[in-house]
Amino acid sequence: MSRTPHRPSRRLLLAGALAAASAAVTGCSSDSEASSSGGSKTLRIGYFAFPTGDLIVKNRKLLEKALPDHDIRWIKFDSGAGVNQAFIGKSLDIAALGSSPFARGVSGASPIPYKVAWILDVAGENEALVARKAAGVPDVAGLKGRTVATPFASTSHYSLLAALEKAGLKASDVKLVDLQPQAILAAWQRGDIDAAYVWLPTLDELRTTGTQLTSSKEIGAAGQPTLDLAVVSDELIARNPQAIAAWRKVQAEALRVLASDRAGSVKAVAAELGISAADAEAQLAQGVFLTPEQVTSADWLGTDAGPGELLTYVTDTGRFLADQKQIDAAPSEDAVRKAFYLEGLSDVRR
Repeated sequence: MSRTPHRPSRRLLLAGALAAASAAVTGCSSDSEASSSGGSKTLRIGYFAFPTGDLIVKNRKLLEKALPDHDIRWIKFDSGAGVNQAFIGKSLDIAALGSSPFARGVSGASPIPYKVAWILDVAGENEALVARKAAGVPDVAGLKGRTVATPFASTSHYSLLAALEKAGLKASDVKLVDLQPQAILAAWQRGDIDAAYVWLPTLDELRTTGTQLTSSKEIGAAGQPTLDLAVVSDELIARNPQAIAAWRKVQAEALRVLASDRAGSVKAVAAELGISAADAEAQLAQGVFLTPEQVTSADWLGTDAGPGELLTYVTDTGRFLADQKQIDAAPSEDAVRKAFYLEGLSDVRR
């Protein structure tokens, strides 16, 4: 799928998200010593139950085939806050991560030791702000004084802040509640919240009894897009760059499958998410997937010669988060540049 670049902004790492992250970190931390020891062939990969190339790679065992001498361990996360905590705890080698939590992760005096190495997708209609029909909220401005849930430290959190700002509201004008997707659904069904900004598949369940007020596609078109990135640990870059090269190639293959084999993509996503083919088709239709050539271009991630527009996107994101008082200070463009791993990108096209 093609897409015209827009300017972005994204996730944050808040203290309230740490408790939700702890279970995921605990679940994979026991492998830390084995993975970081000399000569280890273990790869711990964090992913989301969300339609991207990750699900194609996982379902078709593309990485296992590319690296038969490696122990590939897939670890599911609910949000970027958990991923950031896992990298801090040295419990991951590669993971999906939203552009907003990534901007947060590279800010401050002690940035998280990882680098962006790929773009999984660009947020479209697969992340959105929905209000309960019973709440009678006609638009974003109508959320003033209402209770709105979103997973803190997520792309949805960033997009919610951007939507409120565009509508003339401050975060303090609404009651923001930090909830993970499944907890959002439960709170929605109880009537505890008036609206929520969240992603698929929870989003589709909310839409059945809700009214969509805006989406990440709309917010991106207005100048603040969000993306799902993939990051690799500094330790893995130093220890096993060949594994990163193999991983990039299978991610590129997955993007080609998404573009050329819809039936195969639907089958893989349905199997990985445990949903029907019709639901998988509907979820895939809401995403925006670049081609490998677009990912490895100056319009997006960049080339071996230097970073692309993503550098500006992440830098702008950091500034927005700082302006919103979600982080103490925005990362400099130089700090963001240092968090790009571009070596070997040209090999993906071969």
